[in-house]
Amino acid sequence: MKELVKKLLNYFLIGTLAVIPIVIILQIMIFVKDRVSDLFQMVYGYADNYLYTLLVFAISFFILVYIGRKLVHEGRSWVIGAFDHVIDRIPLINTLYRVLKKVINMFSSHDRTIAKEVVYVEFPKDGMWMTAYVTNRYEDKYVLFIPTSPNPTSGFTVIVDKAKVNKSAMNIEEASSLIISAGVDYNKVQEASLLS
Repeated sequence: MKELVKKLLNYFLIGTLAVIPIVIILQIMIFVKDRVSDLFQMVYGYADNYLYTLLVFAISFFILVYIGRKLVHEGRSWVIGAFDHVIDRIPLINTLYRVLKKVINMFSSHDRTIAKEVVYVEFPKDGMWMTAYVTNRYEDKYVLFIPTSPNPTSGFTVIVDKAKVNKSAMNIEEASSLIISAGVDYNKVQEASLLS
């Protein structure tokens, strides 16, 4: 009987761990749906007219497409520039906004000014290799963000000499998957053998 209970609890744990990613994705989808629904109800509450509400959403969609197109083709948009100009004059908020914008731009594909490299660096001591994102470069120094598992949004920022860095063939998505999975999703084993 004790063995059966142990086996059932083991299966329960394995099943729970298998379902967690599905639950997280569903929660994100429900959150986005709720926010869009709240926004729709807010706009509809002002006009009490579905045609007007759909018109507001259509115009919003085309404005966002316009901004995205400008950013991709020209690297900037006057709408974002005007908002940046206003935010720059608000203490504390301007710092948070600037940092948040840089972090988001690091992971987006339209900003080519920030390096999107994944490297290996010995951290916290020699012989221990960690994946890191190159966030900036100054001559022969690299500014690295070293994320922690399983949450890649927390970690350490370090400045290291270029000679202390080994390049990786991983892209940002592969490195993030490696970190989130705590090393389970690592398909660059040949790279690991080159680290010394």
